[in-house]
Amino acid sequence: MVNSSESDRRATRFAELRPLLFTVAYEIVGSAADADDVLQESYLRWADVDDADVTDPKAYLAKIVTRQALNALRSRSRRREEYVGPWLPEPILLDARDLADDVVLAESVSTAMLVVLESLTPDERAVFVLREVFGFSYNEIGDMVAKPGATVRQIGHRARSHVESRRPRFEPVDAERAGAVVEEFLAAAQSGEIEPLMALLSPDVVFTADSDGKATAVKRPIRGAMPVARLLTGFARLGATIDDYRAEVAVFNHAPGMVVYFDGKLQGAFTFHIVDGVIEQIYAMRNPDKLVGVEEPRTIAR
Repeated sequence: MVNSSESDRRATRFAELRPLLFTVAYEIVGSAADADDVLQESYLRWADVDDADVTDPKAYLAKIVTRQALNALRSRSRRREEYVGPWLPEPILLDARDLADDVVLAESVSTAMLVVLESLTPDERAVFVLREVFGFSYNEIGDMVAKPGATVRQIGHRARSHVESRRPRFEPVDAERAGAVVEEFLAAAQSGEIEPLMALLSPDVVFTADSDGKATAVKRPIRGAMPVARLLTGFARLGATIDDYRAEVAVFNHAPGMVVYFDGKLQGAFTFHIVDGVIEQIYAMRNPDKLVGVEEPRTIAR
């Protein structure tokens, strides 16, 4: 039985590691809400652990979180068969900490990378995240996922090869530049002119919206600068007819973004993936279930 002083010590240690543990869970499941649930369940398990079983609290907690995250991911994979339209990771609003000096962490939580991770199996995703982002050894990861170290090494090599073949180019963007990009984008979209907007878009830009059929959104990705520009100027014209419509600059997943409000509430969160100064991907989150906690700043770490 854990006494009160030991319980307090464990609570303090969990709080210290919470940013790292949240990041592990979020990168495995791609959902902040699910990551929060994973951490809540993990804390309950951590509180009941025999102290004699814990030699490295960080690795032990990472093991608990990984196993709970894998359970959540597998459960969600079964539900995905009924999902309406594209599925995107839940955007997170990062706290004020600048990730410019930690490109690995910044890239690992980018929406573009999380989309690539969705193409991995649950085991591949967990192994890739734990190895490539957090630097755990294959033997440590083997303990976390209940597989031999040699097997984990093979899974890791397979996952890395898969990611590298699909890895999008990543360029860190600081908050000031992110704000400038979005302001320029909004001005171009609201001008009603196609040409200024197309100048900000890659010729192969892709617009993807996630709504699960619960909000108005395109059901398939829109590709190409001209179709995407027309879609966005249409959105801007519609917004001009709504009295309480407003769009504000935000930074989601360490990338430029914006939030859109009308009818008295948050209606959408948009994230831009920028390469060589132009927008290559626009991720539009319209699913109200994934917008519930999007205004809550998150702290990530590794």
